[in-house]
Order: sequence, then structure tokens, then C-alpha cells
Amino acid sequence: MHLSQALTHRGTVREINEDAMLELPHIGVWVVADGMGGHAAGDVASQLVIDNIQQAVDGLSPDLISVDILKLALQNSNTQLQQMSQTDFEGKVAGSTVVVLWLYQGDYHLLWVGDSRIYLLRQQKMTMITKDHSQVNDMVDEGLLAAEDAESHPLANVITRAVGVDSQLDIDYRTGKVVEGDTFLLCSDGLNKELSDTEIEATINSGNIIDSGLALLHASLVRNARDNVTCILVKNTQVTSGLSSKDISESNDDFDKTIPVFI
Repeated sequence: MHLSQALTHRGTVREINEDAMLELPHIGVWVVADGMGGHAAGDVASQLVIDNIQQAVDGLSPDLISVDILKLALQNSNTQLQQMSQTDFEGKVAGSTVVVLWLYQGDYHLLWVGDSRIYLLRQQKMTMITKDHSQVNDMVDEGLLAAEDAESHPLANVITRAVGVDSQLDIDYRTGKVVEGDTFLLCSDGLNKELSDTEIEATINSGNIIDSGLALLHASLVRNARDNVTCILVKNTQVTSGLSSKDISESNDDFDKTIPVFI
């Protein structure tokens, strides 16, 4: 059983919300897309990505969904945005980052492009399980920049991959086992620009996913939320067979329904 809470807000500075999200707990699919600010129609781009994924899985039972179907939806989004940039936006880029979480039969599947993120909280310890496609992250990998200085670097907003930017879309993919009590956080960079990973971890650990989601959004707004903010919390409450007891984290909260909140 998967419980989720999805929230989005335009923030306190931006005039429109260029983030978009998708929450389909009944088939185990969640998506966050962040339209590229400063470019043409970022809100159109992010919503197009969301719509393509929703259409790709619409009407499918969980056992018919596949990584290939999700990848194809992203590839189609890339092609359409490339065409739109020429026909509708006078050659200007219409692009979006994206993170996709698909949970099925005890495994998690991640697909992502850009610097939106997915974190995993397991046994009260949070780990970022995607890797930013960004200029500063490349610099960190090359030893040119300390990881702790990345967020404040002048090039922190420069991404190296996005849906709609290049003719060929390079999608990163990762999979792993899910255990009971695992909590996933999907977010646009508007959240991690305002809150450190330590603060995000403490907030998720402090309560159930409903309260934690609201607290994350509120904390980002209190700090003036310079960008749009979107976060989806997903909690797994089903024991995965075949894992030893030490791999199973206890669930702190019991819910019998999903309560989506939009602000």
C-alpha cells in the first residue's frame, strides 16, 4: 500500500507556477516537473510532460506499466517540445526537468532529467537517490567545487539536461528494493533552495506525511520561496518479502486513505 501527499505553490516571487505534478497512488506512479524559468512557456512545458506520462499510463493496470512506457512518454515529450519551440516560441527553448517514481512489486524505479530530486528516508535517515544534472554538480564531481558550496554558487541554477532542450534526450534510471516504512520525497529545486537536506530530513521525521508535507511547504514560504515549490511525499506501508528483519524499517504512522492537498 502506498500513501502520498502532493503539494505545489508558486512561491512568493514568481508570478506563475511553472511546476507541475502527477499523483497516481493506485498504480504507483508519481511525477514532478519543473518548467525552465526564464525560458518560453515553462508552465506549458512542465504540464506537457505530466500530460504525456498520464496519457501513457491511463487505463493501465500496474502489471502493464513498464520503464519502457515511461521512457517513451518522456522521449515523446522531448520531441513535442522541440517542435513547439520552433512553431510556437520563435525558436526559444521550452523545457522542463522531471523526476518519476514508479513503485511495483517491492521495487522502486526512478527516471529523471535535470535537477529536480528524489530522496529516500529509510530508518529515519535520508539519502538523495537521484543525481542533479547541473553545472555545479559536474564541478563537484571534477573536484573543482566543494559539495557544501554548490547551492550558493553563482552557477547553481544552470542545468545540463532538460526535456525539450536537445534533440536526443538522455534519461537517467535507477532501481532498488523498497522496505516497509520507506518514505520517498519528490521535489522541484524550489524546495532544496530554501531548506537544507538536514532540515528536510528532520521535518519528514517529525510527523506523518500529511503534516510533514505541509511543514516543508510552509518552511519554504517562510523563507520567501524565491522559486516555485513542489513536493510529493510517498510512504510505503507494505512489507517486502525476501528481506531480512534488519532491512525492514518500522512504520510510525497508520493511515487508511490518501489526502491530497493543493495550495
